[in-house]
Amino acid sequence: MIFGIGLTIFLLSSFAVVYTYVLYPLLLRILGQGKGLKGAVYSAEDSELPIVAVLMAAHNEELVIEQKMQQLLAAQYPKQKLHIYLGSDCSTDATNAILQAYAEQYPERVHFFPFQERQGKPAIINQLAEAAQKQSAEVLLITDANVMPQPKSIYELLKHFKQEDIILVDSNIQHYDSEAEGIGRNEQGYISQEVQTKYREGVIWGRTLGPLGGFFALRASHFSPIPKGYLVDDFYWAMKAFEQGGRAISELKAICLEDVSGNLAGEFRRKVRIASGNYKNLATFKHLLLPQWGSLAFVFWSHKVLRWLGPVFMLLSWSSLALLNLLDDNLIWLLLFTAQNLLFFIVPLLDWLLEQMGIHQKYLRYIRYFLAMNIALVKGFINYIKGVKTNVWQPTKRKLG
Repeated sequence: MIFGIGLTIFLLSSFAVVYTYVLYPLLLRILGQGKGLKGAVYSAEDSELPIVAVLMAAHNEELVIEQKMQQLLAAQYPKQKLHIYLGSDCSTDATNAILQAYAEQYPERVHFFPFQERQGKPAIINQLAEAAQKQSAEVLLITDANVMPQPKSIYELLKHFKQEDIILVDSNIQHYDSEAEGIGRNEQGYISQEVQTKYREGVIWGRTLGPLGGFFALRASHFSPIPKGYLVDDFYWAMKAFEQGGRAISELKAICLEDVSGNLAGEFRRKVRIASGNYKNLATFKHLLLPQWGSLAFVFWSHKVLRWLGPVFMLLSWSSLALLNLLDDNLIWLLLFTAQNLLFFIVPLLDWLLEQMGIHQKYLRYIRYFLAMNIALVKGFINYIKGVKTNVWQPTKRKLG
């Protein structure tokens, strides 16, 4: 009896991890074979292209803000229909001076709000959205300072809003300058897979489950102000769109470039913050996991919830194998348990020791990165249980593009 329970727990918990990270992306690849985005789109010359308001919150972004403004202003989109709303979250470097200069140079297109107290990105975006909607913005394009769009990226997002049920369109964020000595390549690989996964979810079901957050468009009529205590605003907006019966997709032609952190400690802190916000969103949108939501519930479980529960499944898998070794003197259990211990404990330690010696082995780093991100989920859950006291954020260290 106990042996059977232990074996069942081991099989189910191991399957859950393999399914969400390997089998689910594979299933999407199969279902999406030969398929692409469909439906009516605006042409680049269409006079009915929607009025778009770019919303950007910034805190101490002097290294990248000049380049970002240049690329926004150079976008291949009707200038009279492209307005930029900038909120400085109490910046103490040259960010305010740079943005103020642009607001003075382009008074009809650039609107600058230098907030004097730290509020956090969601609060800044809420206020920028309110200002933009008063000026008849039809679509809100929410972006981060370090995400650099290609000239046609804004058009590639906005063209889909000819379809009335399209509420959110995400971009294709690619990374540059990944650091071989850090975890930049691991993060880059993860993001690349996420881009493809989200694209296929949109193609198959219209259920791109939360944009990556750096550059995406949202129909202004469906904007919902982020409540206090919410950290992952992009996921919140996507789920609100689904609640209202809308569709969300990802456009691979809307290419943007972003620098990716190679520092494990810095990326770990970012993942902890994101994890705290994810669990908050899970509590808010748990009703969307019920069967009556159909494909949305399936995608939500497969892509998000099982990953967020990954540390629990890994612990259950490890402990059930330990139990099976105690109950049954079988070589297979010993080999599996030994392999798990090597992956969970020895490999991360070995990678760390080699790193101190200046030796970097990408496969060891992948395993260490994966485990670190699951530990971040645990810490994020603990922070969520304690209660999120602030949604003020500290941007990761920027690099010039």
